[in-house]
Amino acid sequence: MKKINPSPSCLVGYRSTCPIANVLDIVGDKWTLLVVRDLLLSGKRRYGEFQSSPESIPTNILADRLKRLEAAGLVKKEFYQNNPPRAEYFITRKGAELGPVLQEMAQWGQKYIPGVIIPSQFNQPEIRD
Repeated sequence: MKKINPSPSCLVGYRSTCPIANVLDIVGDKWTLLVVRDLLLSGKRRYGEFQSSPESIPTNILADRLKRLEAAGLVKKEFYQNNPPRAEYFITRKGAELGPVLQEMAQWGQKYIPGVIIPSQFNQPEIRD
């Protein structure tokens, strides 16, 4: 179980004063940055669009990661239909600032992992705060 606020110098809800540890608490699993990637680079907004990604994120994990990203202020959820409720997800300015991190990861992967491809063109994300 994760320790919360083990040191008086830590902010409430965080386990460390290390920025890397705290960022990893938000986006450090194998799915979250892929959702951010899809928002930033592929222009995906709707649940079904995220599910169509080649990594095949399970629906329960996708729902959880979207909730986490929204709670962290990286994503904004907007309903486009009331009955049944359907939503679109938009990257926020805070979330969009992860773009350079993803670019560096992609370049590292291209350099050291045979067969990976960086797309030549990306969609411009619609940022909503």
